[in-house]
Amino acid sequence: MGSIRTWSLAVVAGIFVVVVAHQRSNADSSAVPAAPAAAAPAASAAAPASGGVTGLPDFSGLVADYGSAVVNISVVEKPQKFSSMGEQGEDDPLSQFFHRFQAPSPEHMPPAHGIGSGFIITPDGYVLTNAHVVADASEVTVKLTDRREFRAKVIGADKRSDVALIKIPASGLPTVRFGDPARIRPGQWAIAIGSPFGFENSVTAGVVSAVGRPLPDDSGTSFVTFIQTDAAVNPGNSGGPLFNIDGQVIGINAQIYSRTGGYMGMSFAIPIDVALNVKDQLMKSGKVNRSRIGVAVQDIGQQLAQTFGLATPHGALVSSVEPQSPGERAGLKPGDVITSVNGKNIDHSYDLPTVISQLPPGSEAHLGVWHDRKPTEVTVKTVLLEDTPAQAARNGAEDSGGKLGLAVRPLDPGEQQELHTHGRLVVEDVTGPALAAGLQAGDVVLGVNGSGVSTVAELKREVARAGHTVALLIQREDAQIYIPVDIG
Repeated sequence: MGSIRTWSLAVVAGIFVVVVAHQRSNADSSAVPAAPAAAAPAASAAAPASGGVTGLPDFSGLVADYGSAVVNISVVEKPQKFSSMGEQGEDDPLSQFFHRFQAPSPEHMPPAHGIGSGFIITPDGYVLTNAHVVADASEVTVKLTDRREFRAKVIGADKRSDVALIKIPASGLPTVRFGDPARIRPGQWAIAIGSPFGFENSVTAGVVSAVGRPLPDDSGTSFVTFIQTDAAVNPGNSGGPLFNIDGQVIGINAQIYSRTGGYMGMSFAIPIDVALNVKDQLMKSGKVNRSRIGVAVQDIGQQLAQTFGLATPHGALVSSVEPQSPGERAGLKPGDVITSVNGKNIDHSYDLPTVISQLPPGSEAHLGVWHDRKPTEVTVKTVLLEDTPAQAARNGAEDSGGKLGLAVRPLDPGEQQELHTHGRLVVEDVTGPALAAGLQAGDVVLGVNGSGVSTVAELKREVARAGHTVALLIQREDAQIYIPVDIG
């Protein structure tokens, strides 16, 4: 079977470009909650069951009212240098998965032409689109539905969110309205307008398939969770609006999952509140500032939840804390579970960077934390997220022998330095439950059930205290993760 790929929706020189893409502002005060479609007359005289669909809506009024605010964007990209193997190299195991689909080319390529979509948000010509539509563009041209064309200025493009703000020299333009993504529910109507394959102002409709959908990105940390729909979108739809049935924009169409590069029933939109937060910052300063608290987190499953005494699996499990970071100064430790930020629930690990990043750097974040099997509150002062954040903390500890099936030995100072770890125990052999859980020789054991261990005796003591499941904090290469081990 072919690999499933994440595709951008821009078209460049008629060839699709693979993009692993990857902030919150108040919605327009005029926005109203999404409402169910007005039912058309039933096709049958029989009354439908309660909650049944009695007919399909007519979207022509929505398109007539707001379609003129959707624009076609064409770009001329700056000449770029490409090696024969693209950007990642022949030996990269992912080079065949995330390569750019282009014909073989000489070292110097002529400027490429691309197309995308966008939508007007102010009468004086501000337009939202995707960052990957206008990235590296030497010229950006915006075409309106009345066939007028304008050369656009790129105000700013934020690659982390894949949102860009551009400006055209015009006034009295039609604009869209904004909805509230927090009110979106799976099963509600979703309408996309854009320029798939260059066919301007094409309209497609479907339903919201899911909300809060995380996608992998090339930064290692995603700051966007997407709206998933089955509204048909294709290359060229990038940057176009996703509407609810009330004619309010709820997202920016950005990506599809596909085996072929074309639509296969799954498309993803950036929530409009995320985009508007980015827009406000780009309009103010031309760049986007995000916050961080200096912790690495992972999702928590049933076994880990039981180990840490949580009634249900939820929250972001802290696997490492950077030295001298806001998290360390606030007292956060590996094994803590962050369950809320400023009253907003954190259900999955990917919720935490999304929420924290939208806070202004230097602001206080009030965290709900599950610590030592009981809830508590912690206040953390956020700091600016740099493009290359500080090295994550590296600690060390795990379990040995007996019920776990681990054979460990102490590390000497030279080995610690070579492995860039503060851990004291390295796994030499794995059998039984530890092997089944995925532990490997060479892992550095850092802790058990939230308690650090630095000797074999400490490891055995903490395992003896544990119940049926042991949560081992390990370091593998440069990452720290918790691994649940069922010891029966």
